[in-house]
Amino acid sequence: MKTRVLPLLALTGLLASCLAPTASEPAVKLTKLEDRVRVEVGGQLFTDYIFGDGASRSYCYPILATDGTPLTRDFPMKKDTGDDTDHPWQRSLWFAHSMVGGIDFWNEGSGDAGRSPKDKGHTKLDALVEVTSGARGVIRTRDRWLAPDGRLICTDERTLRFHANATGRFIDFEITLQALPDAPLLIGDNKDGTMATRVAQWMTMPHKIKNVETGGQGHIVTAKGDVDDKAWGTRADWCDYHAPHHGHTYGIAIFDHPQNLRHPTWWMARNYGLFGANPFGWHDYEKEFAKEPHKGDYTIPAGGSLTLRYRLFFHLGDEKTARVAENYADYAAGK
Repeated sequence: MKTRVLPLLALTGLLASCLAPTASEPAVKLTKLEDRVRVEVGGQLFTDYIFGDGASRSYCYPILATDGTPLTRDFPMKKDTGDDTDHPWQRSLWFAHSMVGGIDFWNEGSGDAGRSPKDKGHTKLDALVEVTSGARGVIRTRDRWLAPDGRLICTDERTLRFHANATGRFIDFEITLQALPDAPLLIGDNKDGTMATRVAQWMTMPHKIKNVETGGQGHIVTAKGDVDDKAWGTRADWCDYHAPHHGHTYGIAIFDHPQNLRHPTWWMARNYGLFGANPFGWHDYEKEFAKEPHKGDYTIPAGGSLTLRYRLFFHLGDEKTARVAENYADYAAGK
């Protein structure tokens, strides 16, 4: 699992220069556009939170490292990039699940036929409640989860906080799912979910698509030390996906908040680049419960809510150089 990394002093200097804002700009600047909110850190593009392009859900794209390197897949937002073209609904960085109130909000079209509900839903922005620049940029929204016939399944309130330090850039994602006043909301046990990214093609592990060898030199590692393919379906406080690229190493870590449902979460970490935290896929992930398809079901009572929190950490270096464990400890401590 040896990868080439930047020397620590050089890494720190590079990050510090990238994070330094000008005197006239906030550390994190948010700009509201017609179909998205643009997020800049230290005067450089970090990401766009896109909500109006006709996709089945809101998502962040692109995700750029401090030196401008894209860290998530370009497809399907861009064509002919050399990316694998499987699972076109896996757009960069998103929150969704495949069984919510009997509707599949993860897949699109015929995706995962036979395992998830046939009906595919979509989430729609209801209101941009807050767009605030500062030391931490903040986006707050209200959203509706809709069945194919337009029926309201549930609503959510979400907050995205964007910030950075000397080790990398962060997105803190908090979502409160709210059941309708007159009906409980069942979130079903299924592997397809939930707080997820699709990493850049070069960051993936070697894998096959339609029997063709593809992928990069990526590695996966969890807080408990499960590595590469052995990380899938395991539980841990955090999981990191990283790879060398053009002489440097870059990575993405996802942190599961200690107060989340069923912490530590299970990891949907695939060699082809899908990477997510899923607190609901219990029977899919643990073989001893394979014959208990409702083991991971969770019901929000009528009028009730469920809050989930995650931090996504975009860094230079592998999990050790980027001090992923130390950064997780800060997150767990409320920093």
